[in-house]
Amino acid sequence: MRPRLLPILLFALLAVLPLAKPDLGSDRSALLALRLAVGGRTLLWNVTESSPCSWAGVLCEDNRVTVLRLPGVALSGELPTGIFGNLTRLRTLSMRLNALTGQLPSDLASCVNLRNLYLQGNFFSGEIPDFLFTLRDLVRLNLASNNFSGGIPLGLNNLTRLKTLFVENNQLTGSIPPTLDIPKLEQFNVSNNLLNGSVPEKLQSFKQDSFLGNSLCGLPFEACSSPQNVSLPGENNANGGKKKLPGGAIAGIVIGSVLAFLLILVILIVVCRKKSRSKKTSAVDIATVKHAEVEIPGEKPVGEVENGGYGNGYSVAAAAVAAMTGNAKPAEANANGAGVKKLVFFGNAARVFDLEDLLRASAEVLGKGTFGTAYKAVLEMGTVVAVKRLKDVTISDKEFKEKIEAVGTMDHENLVPLRAYYYSRDEKLLVYDYMAMGSLSALLHGNKGAGRTPLNWEIRSTIALGAARGIQYLHSQGPAVSHGNIKSSNILLTKSYDARVSDFGLAHLVGPSSTPNRVAGYRAPEVTDPRKVSQKADVYSFGVLLLELLTGKAPTHALLNEEGVDLPRWVQSIVREEWTSEVFDLELLRYQNVEEEMVQLLQLAVDCAAQYPDKRPSMAEVTRRIEELRGSSLREVQIPQPDLINDSDDISSR
Repeated sequence: MRPRLLPILLFALLAVLPLAKPDLGSDRSALLALRLAVGGRTLLWNVTESSPCSWAGVLCEDNRVTVLRLPGVALSGELPTGIFGNLTRLRTLSMRLNALTGQLPSDLASCVNLRNLYLQGNFFSGEIPDFLFTLRDLVRLNLASNNFSGGIPLGLNNLTRLKTLFVENNQLTGSIPPTLDIPKLEQFNVSNNLLNGSVPEKLQSFKQDSFLGNSLCGLPFEACSSPQNVSLPGENNANGGKKKLPGGAIAGIVIGSVLAFLLILVILIVVCRKKSRSKKTSAVDIATVKHAEVEIPGEKPVGEVENGGYGNGYSVAAAAVAAMTGNAKPAEANANGAGVKKLVFFGNAARVFDLEDLLRASAEVLGKGTFGTAYKAVLEMGTVVAVKRLKDVTISDKEFKEKIEAVGTMDHENLVPLRAYYYSRDEKLLVYDYMAMGSLSALLHGNKGAGRTPLNWEIRSTIALGAARGIQYLHSQGPAVSHGNIKSSNILLTKSYDARVSDFGLAHLVGPSSTPNRVAGYRAPEVTDPRKVSQKADVYSFGVLLLELLTGKAPTHALLNEEGVDLPRWVQSIVREEWTSEVFDLELLRYQNVEEEMVQLLQLAVDCAAQYPDKRPSMAEVTRRIEELRGSSLREVQIPQPDLINDSDDISSR
């Protein structure tokens, strides 16, 4: 009998072995596989150590990895399946602000203890996967600023402990499920997707900021339109009978129709008379009428989206051109070429669209800035561009074309390239690449709520370096070349938070009426004519920009100490009292081992904002100093600090 028992025992042993629980060794192997798959410039783990618990971004409890935080460390590529199946004790996973692509790996479903999942600011795509809804301990879920598509799944109702759900800035479509009900939800945002329909009753307590950039109705917006509770003659009503309109209602409809017809007739007569008095109608006035319902309070940076949406059928940006052309057909140039109705492109790039395409594009208002109004135009073939409609251009036709063609030749990776322009006597349009992440101003000051993503030192210093390189390139084009309007709303960002300088070369195109207050807080003290800004004055403005990055305070906003002191003088007064740490944004103070670099950048900012021009460094020196201090900080192995919510905050949800 014993020989027969041996195979049985061996089979039982082999069956039990695969069920052995993962240990710290399997966690270590999974992390090394992750490092090999997606890399990252700060994954400087000491692989000779047997325990991963001392590695940057890794925390352990009970001899297992429970926290993995790798925010903003330049991870790229797809997360492979087979890694998270071993990290089964994870409670917090943060890979936000990287460049990860593809779909989420299905073995994330094995992390059944996961409470915090932060994946915002990547390029993940596909539908929100159903396996996420099996993670019933999830308390914080942030999938914002990715490329997720499809609808909002009803499976979210399974996450009964969920307090935070952020899916804004994706490509989600359809309506929000009317039965969506997450009982403990405290933070919610679906802004800037492609959603439509009504806001479910359970979500109507959230503010409008949670839903902007969609086509939604119902609280907190206006009520949804509903069919009239009146049946036409011959239609059955709810009681099975027929309900006719009262005679008074019919009479009212007839009288109203007649009055409306007469009113339209009077308007047509007035318009015809005006046309007979003048051969040319001001396109500016017509375009203003076309978008008079759009309220643009104050100055907004390009990239800040107003309450606009897609699918309006006609481009607000192109309304100005349509007013000139009279239809969607580009007209021929007249004898002196002053009215050429076509887009003029720069460089040797393929002309993938023309004026007709721009006229047919759907659009939304991005903001009203110093030089005019900017729009996001979505062309029929899917191309997205930014269109700036200039105002108050006072120079001659020839001078305008010379100056704008000089702008079009500027080519640097840290500049927003000017792709094309349209010129007529009454309309001047500039076509740029569209920057989906918006401006530095919006990033720093646009969202101060609980859903804000903190900006770490690495992101801020990267933005500072990119902006410096862009401005240095402009200055290298000649001693008379300057930007003239440096401010945080003119620093646009890519999805990987690389800085792109915009609005360069436009300061010399507009009249003095547009300029008196346009750079309040950024303008150098010696500048008397905002159209004539020296390179040293650019350096001053850039110094204020650096102070804004470090302090989190906008120089154009409220008084800094109730006495009207500007940002450079306020910083200098604090530094003189040796309260240097009081200067920095609280979001920066949480990051360790970079205080020295922060102080160095602060000193550089103060040098740039010196009162006298000859005391300020050149942009070449500014760029070099930022490169040096960034190099020293990147050599330090830093452990990223906690994400938006701490783990201890979630234990109570159990």
